[in-house]
Amino acid sequence: MQILCESVQKGKSKDTAELTAKALAEGVVPEIILDEALIKAMEIVGEKYKNGEIFVPEMLIAARALNKALEILEPEMLKASVKAKGTVLIGTVKGDLHDIGKNLVGIMFKGSGFSVIDLGTDVAVETFVTAAIEHKPDIIGLSSLLTTTMNYMQLIIEGVRKNGILSKIIIGGAPVTSEFAAKINADGYADNAASAVDLGKSLLKTA
Repeated sequence: MQILCESVQKGKSKDTAELTAKALAEGVVPEIILDEALIKAMEIVGEKYKNGEIFVPEMLIAARALNKALEILEPEMLKASVKAKGTVLIGTVKGDLHDIGKNLVGIMFKGSGFSVIDLGTDVAVETFVTAAIEHKPDIIGLSSLLTTTMNYMQLIIEGVRKNGILSKIIIGGAPVTSEFAAKINADGYADNAASAVDLGKSLLKTA
């Protein structure tokens, strides 16, 4: 598992896919591969990012490798009925087409054993509400990279709460702050993908 873990960290997509398939062929259960290689790798990547040892390009390369492993692993996890640690619903709010930050958050949550539903960009209140009612996520993540769209986050939070949805709501994006999160009644704010996962986990523990 150590070699696979290192392969993900280094962003070696081809090797990661081959090592994942090999581990499954050798009878390693999907949960072990997820916990001991993939989650561990993304935790290390997340820590390095938070400490300024790596930057967004390196995170994206590692995330790409992780995705290759998950493409192979997810069908086997379903067969083995490996239970996700929770469900996360994410999207970039209406009027905003930025998706790199959102995508990284989704991948980091996936790498931490969560099921992720990504609504994409330019997502309206109604779309968030409908998806939240359908999927009953543990966490809803809202992203905005434009000051002109960040106030739309409040409309989504109000729409979600009016429908009795009690999911933890976290927000992020360049113009967003913890003060803004408190003002619009979000449950928390994260300034990067690794912190978003840490925040999500801590909110679920205290729920």
